Amino acid sequence: MKQKIRVAVALGSNLGEREKVMGQAVERLKEDLLEESRLSSMIETEPWGIKDQPKFLNAVMVGWSEWKPPAILNYLKSLERELGRTQTYLNGPRVIDLDLICYGELVWDSEGVQVPHPRMFNRDFVLRPLCEIWPNWTHPILKKTASELLSAL
Repeated sequence: MKQKIRVAVALGSNLGEREKVMGQAVERLKEDLLEESRLSSMIETEPWGIKDQPKFLNAVMVGWSEWKPPAILNYLKSLERELGRTQTYLNGPRVIDLDLICYGELVWDSEGVQVPHPRMFNRDFVLRPLCEIWPNWTHPILKKTASELLSAL
């Protein structure tokens, strides 16, 4: 039997029917990837980086998975395409954005995958929902909990 690791996936959307596409993503993540999952509240946030675009809906989903980070990332990118995401530009508007935020309290930096997500520690729209459902997750490099990281913003 493969070992299950608790993982967190961030979800975001600022184009089209945001609630609908986020709901579709959540259902697929429950079916295919995350066991015993929990979903944070959905929060509306200002865009990060490029300001001249619609507000985002953001949430975090946490659950248990046997998958390794490269397989998770490939799945998330495939699901984004299925749900209508097309390539635009860095930090631009998107129908859906799915990011692997953490893989337990482990560091993974190979095969094109970096976890914990290299910018998650300074993003309120990731830390607020993460703290709602997994506040004691500890960043394996910074040695701070999600709650401590959020307080430091």
